[in-house]
Amino acid sequence: MTADVPPLRTLRLIIEYDGTDFAGWQRQAGQRTVQQCLEEAFATMTGGPVCVRGAGRTDAGVHADGQVASVELASRIPALGFMRGLNSNLPRDIAVLDVADMPAGFNARWGARGKIYRYQIWNHPVRSPRRARDSWHVFAPLDVHAMREAAALLCGEHDFRAFRAADCERRTTVRVLRRFDVHRDGGLITCEVEGTAFLKNMVRILVGTLVAVGHGKMTVATIHELLTHGDRTKAGMTAPACGLTLASVIY
Repeated sequence: MTADVPPLRTLRLIIEYDGTDFAGWQRQAGQRTVQQCLEEAFATMTGGPVCVRGAGRTDAGVHADGQVASVELASRIPALGFMRGLNSNLPRDIAVLDVADMPAGFNARWGARGKIYRYQIWNHPVRSPRRARDSWHVFAPLDVHAMREAAALLCGEHDFRAFRAADCERRTTVRVLRRFDVHRDGGLITCEVEGTAFLKNMVRILVGTLVAVGHGKMTVATIHELLTHGDRTKAGMTAPACGLTLASVIY
């Protein structure tokens, strides 16, 4: 390799974004997406096309506190320089929190060993304008104790086919949930779930089902039935995207 040829490197990015005004992570023709904005910011810095691979393809309206992405490129720009340059070229609803050089072959998606998602519910008779972009407003009181009982039953290895979108194309629907916590702080209920992997819309359907339990429309017995028979029509609604955040990715 000659001295004037930049070395081929693999970078790991940790990214935060408010997903409200994005059509999701993945690049789509004619749509504003997180991947598109990141790739355009890289191109501004490097002068050429760059592919940014995310650990998870968050849907339209879903947020991230700790999305992870990987990039292969030839450049001498230091990691700190990339972090500063990207942030100066990105819109206000995306920020790169960290950039680091990684060993060759690191892939943000295939190297992940799990993810943590957080879902927020504003459980109060009055809507909260300040929480409108990152919480689901549920005005009727919720029984958090019952929701915790249901969440505990969902932990472990199960077939979650009752908790996936109709157009989910995953070949297997067996997944492992390591924990599913439900906490209340005043009017704010936070559901945090950690798992090895998730099906399309799985977290939002799980939360929709917990809300049905919290309203007394479903029982703990219903959870057993859903895990046994896998009937999507018997599970809860798909909770709105606005309340969901990809909190972190585990490697």
